[in-house]
Amino acid sequence: MRAYTEIISGNTHYFDSSEPYTTELGAVLPSVRVAYRTWGNLNAAKDNVILVCHALTGSADADAWWEGMFSKGGAFDESEDFIICSNVLGSCYGTTGPVSRNPMTGKHYGPDFPLITIRDMVHVQRRLLAGLGIDRVKLAVGASLGGMQVLEWGVLYPDVVQSLMAMGASGRHSAWCIAQSEAQRQAIRADRHWNEGWYTREQPPAAGLSAARMMAMCTYRSFENFQTRFGRQYQKGSTFKAESYLHHQGSKLVERFDANTYIALTRAMDMHDLGRGRGLYEDVLGSMQMPVEILSINSDVLYPKEEQEELARLIPNASIIYLDEPYGHDAFLIDVEKVSRMVREFYGAVISSKRV
Repeated sequence: MRAYTEIISGNTHYFDSSEPYTTELGAVLPSVRVAYRTWGNLNAAKDNVILVCHALTGSADADAWWEGMFSKGGAFDESEDFIICSNVLGSCYGTTGPVSRNPMTGKHYGPDFPLITIRDMVHVQRRLLAGLGIDRVKLAVGASLGGMQVLEWGVLYPDVVQSLMAMGASGRHSAWCIAQSEAQRQAIRADRHWNEGWYTREQPPAAGLSAARMMAMCTYRSFENFQTRFGRQYQKGSTFKAESYLHHQGSKLVERFDANTYIALTRAMDMHDLGRGRGLYEDVLGSMQMPVEILSINSDVLYPKEEQEELARLIPNASIIYLDEPYGHDAFLIDVEKVSRMVREFYGAVISSKRV
């Protein structure tokens, strides 16, 4: 099974834990490997840490997919901060997931990889930080799936993480998002090469994964963005530019991502609910006492602003800011200069107020 080693940065570090990990739902992973990247220097007190949490098809290479965030005086300043980003549990870029070898069988996990949750991702990240001797995180920041991890950090480890910035995320996955995810998963499963998840490296369910990505891209952008960018323009071969764009995005993902991984991570997102097993949702949010900044994207059709406004209303020490751009959910990846400024302003305000 493809290990995607050609995509993983040569600057990647690996943390191996031989201690078994029991998932939230009771499955046991005999061992766990975490791929991670760091930037800047950890100070003597080990308290200048910024934790970056990546989105669905992201990786530990935050300087590649969020390049504009790294700069002197920007969101992530390597001269001051120690920035760390790890590939999430269940992904295909070096951390234990469906493409990893199952030590119990000698072959890759594939569809046997257990159902995981956002909480599992955060617990494994905490294991990594503990292994590095880090017990304090000044800021946890992320968008989409990354934002869900950030919020879970605030509930699971309030004694570790001192401030949170969640972007384009909700406190619990909506029926709308669950439906989108399931449609995409069914596209993958309908591929003739799916083989119940036991496809080969030579014949992956490429058409299904490509279709899933095309569906997802329609929710990552907005009506206005598609109209402005493509309209009814044609490309070569008498196809609409919008069609060509989606096919291009689908093909790109097939080259760099694994189908079982896509299913595992979207299922984890669907399980996302800060209140699950903890009591009333409102009470759980009300228990978060650290400074929290919620970034809402006005044109986001996947995670509408009402969900972020609910978070800001129910978390006691929270504020909300808006990214008023026409790009849709992916605005956090597009208008990076503005997002970087927003992160730095929040981070600076938190530090100057000595609230951490």
